[in-house]
Amino acid sequence: MKFFAACVPWLLGATFAVAQITPLSSVTQQTKLPGNSVENRFVLEFASSSNLPPRDFEERTPHELVYASLKKRSVSFQVDKEYNSNGLFVGAAITLKNADDAKAVASTPGVVAIRPVKALQLIQPVSVQVISDAGVAAQIDTESTHIMTGVDKVHAAGITGMGVKIGIIDTGIDYTHPLLGSGFGPGYKVIGGYDFVGNAYTGSNTPVPGPDPLDQCNGHGTHVAGIIGANPGNEFNISGVAYDAQLSAYRVFGCSGFVTDDIIIEALLRGASDGNDILTLSLGGADGWTESSSEVVASRIAASGKIVTIAAGNDGASGSWYTSSPGNGINVISVASVENTVVPLQQAFVGGVQHNSIAYYALFPLPVQGSLPIYATSNDTTVTADACSPLPDTTPDLSKYVVIIRRGTCTFVTKLANAAAKGAKVALIYDNGSGFNAISVGNYTAALIQAADGEFLVQQFVAGSAVTLSFPQTGGSLNFPSPNGGLVSSFSTYGPTNDFYFKPAVAAPGGNILSTLPVPLGSFGIESGTSMATPFVAGSSALLLQAKGKNPLTATLARTLFETTAKSIPSGQNATDLQQTLTQQGSGLIQVYNAINYKTIVAPGELILNDTAHFQGSQFITVINTGSSVQTYKVSHVPVGTAATIGRFSTWPNLGPVPLTTQYATVTFSQSSFSLVPYQSIIIHVQVTPPYGVDATKFPVYSGFVQIDGGTNESLHVPYIGLAASLQDKQVLDTTSYYFGIQLPGLLDTNFNPQTGPANYTLTNGDAPTLLFRLVFGTPILRADLVKSDVNIALTLSRRANNPDVYSFPQNAQNNVTSVPTVGSIFEFDYLTRNNEDPQSNGYSTFTLTPTFANGTTIPIGSYRLLLRALRVTGNPKDQSQYEIWLSPIINIVP
Repeated sequence: MKFFAACVPWLLGATFAVAQITPLSSVTQQTKLPGNSVENRFVLEFASSSNLPPRDFEERTPHELVYASLKKRSVSFQVDKEYNSNGLFVGAAITLKNADDAKAVASTPGVVAIRPVKALQLIQPVSVQVISDAGVAAQIDTESTHIMTGVDKVHAAGITGMGVKIGIIDTGIDYTHPLLGSGFGPGYKVIGGYDFVGNAYTGSNTPVPGPDPLDQCNGHGTHVAGIIGANPGNEFNISGVAYDAQLSAYRVFGCSGFVTDDIIIEALLRGASDGNDILTLSLGGADGWTESSSEVVASRIAASGKIVTIAAGNDGASGSWYTSSPGNGINVISVASVENTVVPLQQAFVGGVQHNSIAYYALFPLPVQGSLPIYATSNDTTVTADACSPLPDTTPDLSKYVVIIRRGTCTFVTKLANAAAKGAKVALIYDNGSGFNAISVGNYTAALIQAADGEFLVQQFVAGSAVTLSFPQTGGSLNFPSPNGGLVSSFSTYGPTNDFYFKPAVAAPGGNILSTLPVPLGSFGIESGTSMATPFVAGSSALLLQAKGKNPLTATLARTLFETTAKSIPSGQNATDLQQTLTQQGSGLIQVYNAINYKTIVAPGELILNDTAHFQGSQFITVINTGSSVQTYKVSHVPVGTAATIGRFSTWPNLGPVPLTTQYATVTFSQSSFSLVPYQSIIIHVQVTPPYGVDATKFPVYSGFVQIDGGTNESLHVPYIGLAASLQDKQVLDTTSYYFGIQLPGLLDTNFNPQTGPANYTLTNGDAPTLLFRLVFGTPILRADLVKSDVNIALTLSRRANNPDVYSFPQNAQNNVTSVPTVGSIFEFDYLTRNNEDPQSNGYSTFTLTPTFANGTTIPIGSYRLLLRALRVTGNPKDQSQYEIWLSPIINIVP
């Protein structure tokens, strides 16, 4: 085994264009793999003391016994961290001198698991707007997020998180902020925490830990902390969801960079041992699986009776099957983002004629003093290229006007430059139906207004009306209804995991959220991302614990309570739009008041039906009436849009928004109506039949709800999810030529030209071939070996149509994976995520051949081919027929 760090930033939320041919010149000679494992570094989990070999000395620890055993096996290693949390995780993070020793480590007595160390990033906000003027934001009703979720009603009942402790694993907190308590330690809002890394830590250097988790250089954790706990009664009219909760800050990021998950594990265990009731993490990296060490530890902490909330990620543009670690942890609450119902904008006032104020898309007022007349660059409101060419010589000096321009054809900056050439200093561009949103105006003073407002102004200009506009510098802000308010944010990541777990679990407000920033960075700002939705659920969990009792039972039921009382989210604002696939919305928008106050409890919180090869259509739901009176219930089926997850270029995942269809599952129940006396329960048998007639090659993920409506206006639901195809049928390797214009996989020579025939290499001074490939689906095992150039991998190999270099073994071939005669291992990677389509991020993968095999021995002079094998999901790793196989052109290693 040999593991390497991905050489790309795992910033979640970058958007990109549809697939296009990417020039080979963009490829560099480096190792760049899907996933984010760190070279030669591993987390080991040790067995309990009772399962370890007999001790030579009674006082020896499990760590000492394992280390001694490793040394006997001649494994050279360095201990980076040790973990000793009995019942949660006992083990160590180590660096191996030779990555191939990982196999020896895995078979060492006392080692129950070995997993690569992962590099993780903050779930970076999709947008950031700093607010420095209290007057601008004073009227922003950020309580809209509380109204959307019922938090306002919980606050009205006096439940504010009192007595609940929340640990924030993030960049630290600027606890000097007045809304965050202005201090640190007992008696303050931020009662404790720890800095695991220091300001200068980037992920690539040595952490410098310390006791003070103050952050005044990054700000991410401070924004998160404000969403949870900002004090009310401030000039910005914001308050945290659980503003009376006690916070602890666990700093795992420096001022910039990433963090390795051995530090995340340390922070999780510290947060649990410090007595926090809730841990929240707005960080991660594309992973696709539930197997990483941080996922395992987070999941165990959640199962132990604490609540763990983790961001689902901001990779919605990448489509399905691209979930994030550690949010994939089985027992944690993975959180999607929903758009706020309002957007804080500015308004201009109209003079000279009767007309309502005009909203323009800007957080701050345009710096314009007094009232100005208007000038339209075209009298035609249907013109498609308004101001795309230099304005005519007859144009007056525009410096004393507000210039009105129609959107369309050319860039906004081009239009504004042409207006500025005639003296214009301020302009309003009116929409043409493309959408009312923020626009890029360069260094010009301008903003977008709605189409109707622009058309009105042009008509008044043509009529010769003396219309003026003024831009108040204070008091001009307004809460503009968001066109996408209440919908799942387009950036929110789609599930499910490759091993078919239900991710995300629930959704919360994450789009356009006003919260605190470090005082040196502006004190307040509006940010968007699942990073903002996640602390909202952490705060909501604190309200739940205060209301229902701070005990392990409530904590372990929290996800179920939030899932079953959530509100389903449509895919659009029209009445005919389908409900959004549960692979993006989870069980829906949390309804905190209902989760706390409903007398009916339904379990489990989710039904996982799996794929067709492992289908579990027979499910059971328990309904309990905890109220004081008899309740009558009705059971029904509510389908949501079926997600066509695959389809671009046949085998590529569809980009977000993922297409939805009305091909629904059929669901029947053992009881469709029943009554329960107080504290009576009933078990309902649910039988699900997958949708009929679907195209399995699109790997359609169907989902929906089993709806349970009670007699006291209680409406609950249990989400289900299934795949109308077999995961083992999903192709892993990209065998198209669409991405680079050359067939993949492929070899690039020293000059990064495609190698089409035999080629000579010295493997010195950069003279080496580079394997270029893409994964269009996750794989449990990706391995590459050198084989002799005349290798005969069985004459019965079948070739895929149009892909002469990709093979699969027929059932009657030698199917043992070790039966293929190899010269030596080049690499083996476990549980890799797929690539996305962004060449600046994770769009493709490369591996440059080095002078040594994975075990450190020198590759001898000779003639070889590179054998690449990718195991399909759910495939048997010992069965050769369940791998995809590719053989490279001949590689001659010469002196």
